Amino acid sequence: MINKNKSDTLRGLAFLSPNILGFLTFTIFPLAFSIVMAFSNWNLSLHNMFKEESLQWIGFDNFANLLNTDEFWKYLKNTLFFMMGIPLSIAGSLFAAMLLNSDLQVKDKKLRTHFIIVTLVIMGVSVACISGVDVSPFFYLITLLIGLFFIGGLFGGISVYRTLFYMPHFTAGVATFILWKKIFNPETGPLTQFLQPILNGIHSVAEPLPDSVFYFLMGLTYLFLGFVLYKGVNIIRKWREDEELGLGGLVLSFVFLSIPIFCIPSWIQWSNLGTALTIALFLIVFGSLLIGWNSFKTDAKSWDDGLGNAVMLSMGLMVLEFVLLGFGELMYNFPEMVAQGLNTPNWLTEYHWAKPSIMFMGFWASIGSNQMLLFLAALSAVSPELTEAAEIDGANNFQKFWNVTWPQLAPVTFFIMIMAVIHGMQGGFEVAKAMTNGGPAGATTTLEYYVYEEGFGGGRLAYASALSWILFCIIFAITLFQWRFGNRYVND
Repeated sequence: MINKNKSDTLRGLAFLSPNILGFLTFTIFPLAFSIVMAFSNWNLSLHNMFKEESLQWIGFDNFANLLNTDEFWKYLKNTLFFMMGIPLSIAGSLFAAMLLNSDLQVKDKKLRTHFIIVTLVIMGVSVACISGVDVSPFFYLITLLIGLFFIGGLFGGISVYRTLFYMPHFTAGVATFILWKKIFNPETGPLTQFLQPILNGIHSVAEPLPDSVFYFLMGLTYLFLGFVLYKGVNIIRKWREDEELGLGGLVLSFVFLSIPIFCIPSWIQWSNLGTALTIALFLIVFGSLLIGWNSFKTDAKSWDDGLGNAVMLSMGLMVLEFVLLGFGELMYNFPEMVAQGLNTPNWLTEYHWAKPSIMFMGFWASIGSNQMLLFLAALSAVSPELTEAAEIDGANNFQKFWNVTWPQLAPVTFFIMIMAVIHGMQGGFEVAKAMTNGGPAGATTTLEYYVYEEGFGGGRLAYASALSWILFCIIFAITLFQWRFGNRYVND
């Protein structure tokens, strides 16, 4: 029997040997070799078959030099900036999954016929409207496809829409990037051709208006921003009063809510307006803390209670703060823009537009990605009895989602968040290489693209290895943090 077990084991290892050898050759060996190489001065321009300079071991010099360079910190900021789109992508995927979680098929033939006639009429009116504008045939194609998709959904139901949402995920990444590069073309791109007539119309309306109108809109934007901050702080304070939020979630919430406030000087320089705005928003956040100090002194069961909810809420509000601050800056500069003429930007070649353009493309890609499929699978497992019980108790749609659906999606959201953060930290090479080459002026260069440039572009293999291991340490630390607190939140 022992000999038979040994023979079975050897036979199994023989079948697994190609995979094992491949893993050892292409994964384990490169990893071990890279950590050794990181402590040397290996540079292909110095160590090659045409030069006799010997390889030297320099200890932690590569790591020290890397952390002292401005490029590393700049590209780390770029990487973190791109990761701000993660909450939006997760929210978009969840929204799409909830839309696709119910059957939209129209079974009444008479009603379905009416829907088809209305769709065809809308398509005809749309084609007639865009025919009077000098646009590319791309818009005719889009109008036709949208109409056909809607009609197909009337017959095929939700399966048609699920297929259409997920279909872009099958497209190869580089092919998608090339397509979006054509879409972002500042002269002939469909996005420019679509927006420029709209901007021309806005220009004709805005040109006779006084500057005070735009400053008033800017003021309304910042008032709304203050209201968002106030509501967010009140929600956090209520969680604290109910002993649902520990000290860790409280501190992280105020950190995330305060980050956009201290970015104001980079957009509105230290004028009287910028200073007043910074002070006002600062007082909204921390003034609310002081007003409700007694409630904040209450103790939850543990310092990390409610950390998951607090982080998700504060990160979502942080992204909304950045959006509102950006719109406020737009209104502040709008009179000057109108005087110069409103034109679409050079999406990928202007420093301040390159990152938002790529983030928009990433948001589009994430809507129908595997995140949506995971949320769809999780939504199908939500207990309908709990939803019905909430309805009987008088809960509205948001209350049913927040108190019934959202807690049951916690395991899937936890997994998606971990994978999204890991992908965000070690991503960005393909899109930068295919669309911008890391430009303009390094605006779209991430740490992954920096590794490629140093290792394969400049031949500094040891330096690139050190950078790779620093990136690994950052990802490992973030993942440990997520696993420590997110796993506890999921289990609770």
